[in-house]
Amino acid sequence: MKHLILLRHAKSSWANPEIDDFDRALNKRGKRAASDVGTWLRSKGWHPDTVLCSPARRTRETLERLQLDTSPDFLDGIYEATPGTLLAAVQGATGERLLMVGHNPGIGALAKILATQAPQHARFDDYPTAAMTILAFELDAWAHIQPASGTIVSFLTPHDLAQPG
Repeated sequence: MKHLILLRHAKSSWANPEIDDFDRALNKRGKRAASDVGTWLRSKGWHPDTVLCSPARRTRETLERLQLDTSPDFLDGIYEATPGTLLAAVQGATGERLLMVGHNPGIGALAKILATQAPQHARFDDYPTAAMTILAFELDAWAHIQPASGTIVSFLTPHDLAQPG
């Protein structure tokens, strides 16, 4: 059984319009959201053994705030990638539990493509910042992953984590 965790970067700052998109940092809300998602992942035992991350500043900062012990592979191709490019990166991965930290629209589209059925969640279609899908696959190698073959184990947004109960 393989598990894929697809995480969109947390909310970034648009305070300085002269900063290149690649170099935008997380804003205060994004920092808090990334930390909350990391706390949730760790509390549920979702420790990835492989991490693929866009090298953009906001994805690197999101990953850092998750506080996971796995050393990431920063792949230029994940930045602003299409779902097909992201799928190819997954197909080349190793490990049992893979975390990919990327950008929309690619990361959200990949979650939709891979899932056998969408979750009952109002925000799945727009995949907001710091949204995360965990999918389970009956695979022996990531190279065999196919569209519509993953069962969604969990989908959540930072807003869900802020809800009582």
